[in-house]
Amino acid sequence: MYRIRKLLVCSALATVAINAMADEAVIKEPGNTYKTYLPTSVRVEGGTTGYGGAFTWDVNPIVGVTLGYNGGNINWRNDIKSHGTKYNLDQDNNSNVYLNAEIHPWGHSQNMWAQSAYIAGGVAYLDNDYKLTSKSDNGNVTVNDTKYNVTGDITGKMKYKNDIAPYVGLGIRPMFSQHWGMFGEVGAYYSNNPSVSLTSNATVNSGGSQAQFQNDLAAEQNKIANDDKYKWLPVAKVGVVYKF
Repeated sequence: MYRIRKLLVCSALATVAINAMADEAVIKEPGNTYKTYLPTSVRVEGGTTGYGGAFTWDVNPIVGVTLGYNGGNINWRNDIKSHGTKYNLDQDNNSNVYLNAEIHPWGHSQNMWAQSAYIAGGVAYLDNDYKLTSKSDNGNVTVNDTKYNVTGDITGKMKYKNDIAPYVGLGIRPMFSQHWGMFGEVGAYYSNNPSVSLTSNATVNSGGSQAQFQNDLAAEQNKIANDDKYKWLPVAKVGVVYKF
């Protein structure tokens, strides 16, 4: 809760500073040729980090600042694969609050699509829990590259240790009328390696002993927790934009 308050305070100070910098009453908005007295927009969005909304203040045609929130549950099938084992991921986005700066390199271009393209960089407070479930295929399951026939399932939990994570991404925010447009963005949070726990009460029928199965499960847990590719939390989202 302290981190959320700190992030919101920082965003409020940034908004005040931006307001002071916007000395033109009328500016040209990124992504279109319309003009507005309020260089602000709101959007609804959904994607890999859940669903929610965001508020954007465009300082000028080149620079914008966005404060947003995502939450909600997402289920992914065969989202994680480690040494032969496929896990379904139940992602519980408890609370994701982010603050990004958006740079439009071609903000002064006359081309709508060039104007709307941007590079995003910022930081977020991430509070996500992940539940892992691996169901056997007719009793067959591979754990730590060893094939077993079992009766039962493997379950687990994964949680990232760093609540505050830096972000980098690429996006596009075209406006199709004076007020309405869309946006899409892809990027990643650097969250460092997650903490992982895998458990199973499955009975081993063939492929090895019960003790060997549990040892392979512990080894796979350690490999997931130390795999470099899980240091990055991918982001992909789309949404609808309304400009004031």
